[in-house]
Amino acid sequence: MFMIRAIIRPEKVTNVLSELSDANFPAVTKMDVVGRGKQRGVKVGDVHYDEIQKEMLMLVVNDEDKDDVVKIIMKNAKTGEKGAFGDGKIFITEVEEAYTISSNTKAL
Repeated sequence: MFMIRAIIRPEKVTNVLSELSDANFPAVTKMDVVGRGKQRGVKVGDVHYDEIQKEMLMLVVNDEDKDDVVKIIMKNAKTGEKGAFGDGKIFITEVEEAYTISSNTKAL
């Protein structure tokens, strides 16, 4: 199993979630997050915005589904703007075990 964490632009979340659901990946955790990338924020005029609003999507998938989920997120989270920064990042980590609390059983 793999945990996929995708930090994406807020305006892309609805489309990403819709496409994941259509591909039979409906179980997602969504959180509002703030942060900055290597560009160190954004400067607009004299104002520097150090923390940029993003959304983090988290989901756990079987090994054979990892690449499909990453492709869906990449395709639907990208702005397509040439030279644009801030489209986000995807982090993938292995999950050794997962449990369903209500049934006290191993998940997946």
